[in-house]
Amino acid sequence: CLVIIKTDEGIEGYGECDTSPWVAKAFIESPGTHTMDQCVKDILIGSDPLKIDDLWSKIYVGTAMTGRRGAGVNAISAVDMALWDIMGKYENKPVFELMGGKKQDEVIPYASLQPVGHSFQEYKDSLVEWATKAKDLGFRAVKSEVTLNGPYAHSGLNEHDDKATEVVAAVRKALGPDIKLMIDVQYRWLNADEALPIVKDWEEFDIYFLETPIWTDDIKGYARMHDEAPMKIAAGEWLSTRYEFEDLIINGKIDVAQPDVGRCGGLTEAMKIAKFSQEHKRIIVPHCWKTSVSISATAHFAFNTPNCAFIEYLPPQLCVEILRKELATEGFEYIDGRILPPTKPGLGIELNRNAIKKYQVA
Repeated sequence: CLVIIKTDEGIEGYGECDTSPWVAKAFIESPGTHTMDQCVKDILIGSDPLKIDDLWSKIYVGTAMTGRRGAGVNAISAVDMALWDIMGKYENKPVFELMGGKKQDEVIPYASLQPVGHSFQEYKDSLVEWATKAKDLGFRAVKSEVTLNGPYAHSGLNEHDDKATEVVAAVRKALGPDIKLMIDVQYRWLNADEALPIVKDWEEFDIYFLETPIWTDDIKGYARMHDEAPMKIAAGEWLSTRYEFEDLIINGKIDVAQPDVGRCGGLTEAMKIAKFSQEHKRIIVPHCWKTSVSISATAHFAFNTPNCAFIEYLPPQLCVEILRKELATEGFEYIDGRILPPTKPGLGIELNRNAIKKYQVA
């Protein structure tokens, strides 16, 4: 969902969230009913867009009955992102400089691979092909979806876990030993009892992290995965606000926190999540399966976050998603497996107005 905020001085800010566009638009534009259910649009109009922290708090508190978590915070994320873009353009500085400056000289993106195909063989072959292309494009890290079963199985596939092991082995072979490999099974197993016998067999593949092996609310299960799995455990793509991350980090013991700047509450809240993660010696690897708008915002966040090891990056050359290719151009350079510090004001992105007109639904 793309959000555009315009100021009375003619500055436009762009933000994006990962929820239903109809829901996000309703949350932002619906008239308020009382003090705990105010209209986001009404809060914004007439306010100083540069007072981002104040606006975040006003919106979060003022919409708490309807928002507070989930889709409401997702929509706030897009608004927050757009406000940071406005501030950067107003100050004529890249957003990461306004967030506190550069904490690392380069950001390493991992190529996020989603296969195509409707059979096991097509699925496996597609991932191997994408992995080989990612290697040829200079990526130093790759995350492979391996979702052959479970609630979000690719194309309705229903394969045994032995097939998942076969796919992991094939992707590792295609990449070779030097490229970091992450695996996303998309909540494949019901609990740690189901997951652990399988993932213990994956130790030989040198997996950097295993993403969302079990349901996101199974905090005790995540703690057990941390204690017994042979690789780091990553989660957090769906979480909103620092409060949910605190629970997952402290009680769920995850090794890698994955805030999504288009879901967690925007850049403002992501910085608080990163600070808490750093204080508890956790790694940050932001989730970002979206367009250049969020990818650019995530890059700014990463440059400001010293414990950010990688960011998710969906290369246009390795995807079939139309909006990823057409909606906007990124505000940074990708060279030799690295993202260089952005130099343009704001998020640095340029929107394709024709694509907006073509694909607008709400």
